[in-house]
Amino acid sequence: MGSNSSIFHECKYHVVWCPKYRRPVLTDGVDARLKAIIAEVAAERGAIVDEL
Repeated sequence: MGSNSSIFHECKYHVVWCPKYRRPVLTDGVDARLKAIIAEVAAERGAIVDEL
């Protein structure tokens, strides 16, 4: 979020994961590693992950 005396802005992103052919790809620990990477990158950039 940011603001000054006359404007206010807030930037949000909505990301949707859609694997090709809808086959299960987040298995065998891949899901846990992906969550860790997302949390790490968000922390580095000062971002907040609302829901995962």
